[in-house]
Amino acid sequence: MKKEEIISKLPYCKPFLFVDEIIHIDSNGVVGSFTFDENLDFYKGHFRERPVTPGVILTEVMAQIGLVCLGIFLLDDSFNKNTAIGLTSTDIEFLKPVFPKEKVTVVSEKIYFRFGKLKCKVLLKNQNNEVVCSGTIAGMLV
Repeated sequence: MKKEEIISKLPYCKPFLFVDEIIHIDSNGVVGSFTFDENLDFYKGHFRERPVTPGVILTEVMAQIGLVCLGIFLLDDSFNKNTAIGLTSTDIEFLKPVFPKEKVTVVSEKIYFRFGKLKCKVLLKNQNNEVVCSGTIAGMLV
């Protein structure tokens, strides 16, 4: 499955689509990126003088690239509009802030995929290749 095809199958659209590019994907993991537009609504109220990307949004970026894109790739032709996707658990440690206009890269490594449950070790890095947050994310794709 082509990288662009995976992105087109994501069940999200702007302003809640947080995948710009899949850089690499195989059965063991995925690397992808997203750049935060300074005009995204959550920046208007998340710290007035110096907007910061909320942790829940960073988690969503990690989940969309690191879990859902990989899940679509792993399911291949069996992924369709009736496939249900649900987040089941996260354990994320936040280390650095992400500001408007920053490009982040997600690096995800599959821990396991069985019985429809995918669990991954996921890193989110900033433009300087520094780890911004890391942890594990699991979800169901059925």
